[in-house]
Amino acid sequence: MQLALPSALTLTQRLYRSLRDWIQEGRLGAGMALPSSRRLARELGLGRNTVLGAIDRLIAEGFLVSRPGAGVFVAEWRPEALARATSASGAATPSLSARGLRILDFSATLSARHMAFAPGVPALDRLPRERWQRLLRRHQQRAPTEWFDYPKQGGVPALREALCDYLRLSRSVRCRPEQILITQGAQQGFELIARLLADAGDCVWLEEPGYGGAQSCFASAGLTLQPVAVDEEGMDIDTLPASTPAPRLIYVTPSHQYPRGVTMTLPRRMALLERARREGAWIVEDDYDSEFRYASAPIASLQGLIPSAPVIYVGTFSKVLYPGLRLGYLVLPEALVEPFRRANARLHREGQYAVQAALADFIGEGHFVRHVARMRECYRERQARLRQALAPAIAAGLVLSSGHAGMHLVAHLESHALESELVAHARATSILLSPLSRYYLEGPGEPGLVLGYACATEAEIDLAGRWLGENWLARERPSRTRKGRA
Repeated sequence: MQLALPSALTLTQRLYRSLRDWIQEGRLGAGMALPSSRRLARELGLGRNTVLGAIDRLIAEGFLVSRPGAGVFVAEWRPEALARATSASGAATPSLSARGLRILDFSATLSARHMAFAPGVPALDRLPRERWQRLLRRHQQRAPTEWFDYPKQGGVPALREALCDYLRLSRSVRCRPEQILITQGAQQGFELIARLLADAGDCVWLEEPGYGGAQSCFASAGLTLQPVAVDEEGMDIDTLPASTPAPRLIYVTPSHQYPRGVTMTLPRRMALLERARREGAWIVEDDYDSEFRYASAPIASLQGLIPSAPVIYVGTFSKVLYPGLRLGYLVLPEALVEPFRRANARLHREGQYAVQAALADFIGEGHFVRHVARMRECYRERQARLRQALAPAIAAGLVLSSGHAGMHLVAHLESHALESELVAHARATSILLSPLSRYYLEGPGEPGLVLGYACATEAEIDLAGRWLGENWLARERPSRTRKGRA
C-alpha cells in the first residue's frame, strides 16, 4: 500500500483518504476483512494509533464495520451507486434561483479600496485607530458574561442612549433610546423592514436613479419595484400615473439623494408625508451620509418634521467611520419596536456588544463629533482637489453636480457610448468609474459617472482626475452640445 496523497495532510488523514478511496473504487470489496491494526501498521511503517484513528473514522462514517471477536470488515458498499451518482448525466448543474439572479442584477462592481473613484467608501486612512482600538480593548476585557450569550436587548443600552442624544441634536430626529434598534448595517435594516412590513408582490416606490443596495434588498424580498423620477427637488411623486399601484413602502434619501446628490425640498417632503399617510405606507428614510454638508448645517430629518410621522429612519456608521464596523440602526415608531427587536433576534441574532459599547464611549467622550468635523474638512478638500484636476475639462464644458454635500460627484456625459468607453478604458488603468445609468431601474437612464473622492488620497485624485479630464477632452465631439445642468 502507498499513501500517495498531499503531504500537508497528517498521516492519519492520508491513510483514511487512501482506504476510503480504495473502498469507493471497489479495490476493497464489500465484506472483505482488513488486516489487524498491528499488521497494517507494521506493513505501512506507521504507528498503531495512526492506523486506529483512520479505521475509527471510517467505521463512524459507515465505510467499515467492526465485528467483535472477528475483526474489521468493509461495509456493504456498492461502487456502482457511486458511479451513478457522479456520472455526467446525473451531475448537478450549479444554478441560481430567479431571486438570486435578480439580486446579482442589482449588484455593483466590487473594487479594491484604493481604486479611485470608488463611491461610498470613506477615508480609512484618517480613522483614529489607536483611540478606537483602546476603547475596543477596554470593553473586550471587561465584557460581562451575558454578552457572550444570545442577547436580545436591541443593542447595548449605552449606545442607544448616545445615539438618541446625537440624533436629536444633529438631525432633529424625534425618538427615545428605546426606539433605536442596532443592526449589522443598513442593509440588514432594509431586510427587516421588507420582511416585517411588506409581503411578496407588494409595491415599493424607489428613487430613480437610486441606491442599488436598497433595490436588491427589496427585490430579493419579492416586492414590486416602482421607480419614481428624481429631479432637482428630489423624488417627484406627481410624475406617477394614476394607475400606479399603491405603495406599501417608499424608499428615499431626502437629505442627499443617492446618486444625484440633490436635497428634497420642503414642499416635496410634506407632500410625501401626506401621500404616505393617505396610502397607509411606510417611508424608509435612508440618511446615509447626512453629516457631510459643506455649505450649511445638516438638513433636518424627514422623520422629525411632524409628530408621529410614518417614517422609519435608517442610519449607518459605514460612511462616517468604516464599513467593516458592520453597525447601523433603525429609529422605529413605538408600535414597531417590540416586533422588530424580536424578529432581529430571531432572524439575525444580535452581537458585537463589546464593539457597540466601545462606540458608545467613542460618541459619549466627544471623539465621534470631532472625527465627523475632521472628515467633513477632509472631504471638502478632496472634492476641491478633484475639481482642480478636472478644471481643463470643466472649462471645456464637462458638467459636474453641485457637490454641496456627500462623498461623491456626478459627471454628466453626452451619450451612453461615451459612458461605456470611459468606464472600459478606466478599468484597464485601475480607475473605477461607476456609470450613472447603472443606477436606473428602467433603462436607458441618464449617462454619466459617479465619482467617489472620499477614499482616494490626494495623489490618487490628481492622477485619476487628470486621466479622466484628458480622456473626456479627447472624446469624439457630438454634433450638438448637450444642455448642461449645474
